[in-house]
Amino acid sequence: MQDNIDIKKYKTFVFDCDGVVLDSNVVKTEAYFRVAKKLGATDAQAQALVDYHVKLGGISRYHKFEWYLSEVLHQPVTEAALETLLDGFAKELEAGLMACEIAKGLAELRAKTADANWLILSGGDQEEIRALFAKRTEESKKTLASLFDGGLFGSPDNKDTVLAREIANDNIKRPALFLGDSKYDHEAAVRAGMDFVFLSDWTEVPDWQEYCKLHKIHVLPNIQSLLTHAV
Repeated sequence: MQDNIDIKKYKTFVFDCDGVVLDSNVVKTEAYFRVAKKLGATDAQAQALVDYHVKLGGISRYHKFEWYLSEVLHQPVTEAALETLLDGFAKELEAGLMACEIAKGLAELRAKTADANWLILSGGDQEEIRALFAKRTEESKKTLASLFDGGLFGSPDNKDTVLAREIANDNIKRPALFLGDSKYDHEAAVRAGMDFVFLSDWTEVPDWQEYCKLHKIHVLPNIQSLLTHAV
């Protein structure tokens, strides 16, 4: 579905990060494979982690590594084992996240929705996202963090938990729009009573067209195209 969108009616915009604001899905996928290999995994074990990551787009890395330890490596899920994976993953990610493309049109959309508050809601690590967004700047040379006055949120809390909390805090006001690129983003938006637009350009969901058609989801390529379809 690609009807026009009345962006002026929304009091809150919630953005996923990877695949929506940043072209970072591939960066993260490659980082999962590399950290597994560096810690002794076979190619098959590392690929199993990658496949699970892609299948569960938008879900916290904490859950993915717990699954990997338990179901692939058949090891106890200890705090030490998790920390080793998480630390290694963060190191693999850092350079890629500083270099990946930022979505075009963010500053223009921010200007057109000046009365709304903006939030980032990511499956990525919350402190990592906050540090990254304080460093990176978009087309108008503003830091990414400065655009998101409603806050930057991520794991270890999952998206359902954050949405429920921020709605209760009145930080998310309705009507609200969630911009995402995964099935989990859509499901979380529906559970929170929010409108949803699926952005397809950078998604890693293999059957996204079928999924969006089945659920009658509004699809656009990217944030820039939201401006084109705005009324």
